[in-house]
Amino acid sequence: MSTNNVRSTPEIPTWITIVQGVLILIMLSQVYLFAADHEAVRASGITLETVADANLAYEFAGRTATMALVSLAILFSRRVELYLAMFGMNIVREGLETIIDPLFPLANAPASPTWDLIMHLVIVGIEVAAFVRLYRLAKAPVTEA
Repeated sequence: MSTNNVRSTPEIPTWITIVQGVLILIMLSQVYLFAADHEAVRASGITLETVADANLAYEFAGRTATMALVSLAILFSRRVELYLAMFGMNIVREGLETIIDPLFPLANAPASPTWDLIMHLVIVGIEVAAFVRLYRLAKAPVTEA
């Protein structure tokens, strides 16, 4: 009989995987818009008239693509510690958007600034709940394999 303690792989709740899947889809749609559908970006009130504007749009698309791909890899890893890092990133990103989006609404925003704030608070709340659940899973007692 082995005396080595090995942490069993905790099961990540399905609702957390679904939430992250939806967030990845949103990020990928943003990548598409900023990399390929500039008419939609212009319709939101963002100008893409100068080289500097294009630079910002493509950098946003590139960074968002990176976050989406790393998140996708983490999703498939099923590792709680990586999920924690991913949801930490989500909370920071969405937390900043909670402030930015209502203060600087897009021309074709789907909601008023007040509703945008409320929606972001709900999203961040769900992400914080996921983070807390994942943290508890990561701190679960070590079991013997």
